[in-house]
Amino acid sequence: MPDLMSDLFDVSQEIILVTGASQGLGRQFARVLSAHGAAVVLAARQTAKLKSLEDEIRGQGGRAVAVQLDVTDIASIGKAIDAAEAALGPVSVLINNAGIAVEKSAVDQTEADWDSVINANLKGAYFTATEMARRMIARKQEGNIVNIASVLGTGVMKFLSPYTISKAGIIQATRAMALELAGSRIRVNALAPGYIDTAINHEFWATPAGEKLTKRIPQRRIGAESDLDGAIMLLASRASRYMTGSVVTVDGGFLLT
Repeated sequence: MPDLMSDLFDVSQEIILVTGASQGLGRQFARVLSAHGAAVVLAARQTAKLKSLEDEIRGQGGRAVAVQLDVTDIASIGKAIDAAEAALGPVSVLINNAGIAVEKSAVDQTEADWDSVINANLKGAYFTATEMARRMIARKQEGNIVNIASVLGTGVMKFLSPYTISKAGIIQATRAMALELAGSRIRVNALAPGYIDTAINHEFWATPAGEKLTKRIPQRRIGAESDLDGAIMLLASRASRYMTGSVVTVDGGFLLT
């Protein structure tokens, strides 16, 4: 008897490009999607970090290729996708994950701070998605774009104003692109994670400030990277085939407070 649930979440025929794949959530997304049979394009500025992940995935029998991509350099986007598609074939799913944050009060944020965050998180994500969409339209290919937003795209915290503004923009960009691209059979959805324990922020959660923030979360814990596995599988697979313009929130109830 066929496993209908496995078929629904099957990504084994997908070629998935993950931006910001060198660390954190991007690295986890690539691992999970590869473990379920997808061919993955690992894209980031730091290709040295990508190489170890490429070797890891290939060592487990998966298909992976690392490409250099700086989303703040518009010319870099097309070159990276060219390299990816030459290696693995036409990309069918984009996981638009690359992003940064600068933690300062609003009055201390400089123009350079603003530009670095907005260019990486919003402008870069937008132009990566539109470049990918143009290619999908040109080859009349059904496509799927997943933008990584944040709970701070709707909620706010102190000292992260450019970041929260960029993620609010990502949510609105998701809706705008979803509306325009639906007629071309391209879906655009967003994943909005709450606070997730990654290598970058791991030590913070043991500090008094980290413990205080954890207590604000109704589930009283910080999310693990693996807590996003189900959501990324949903959005990357045909299980979400009638979803577009949606924002899937995975935050332990943070936005309820």
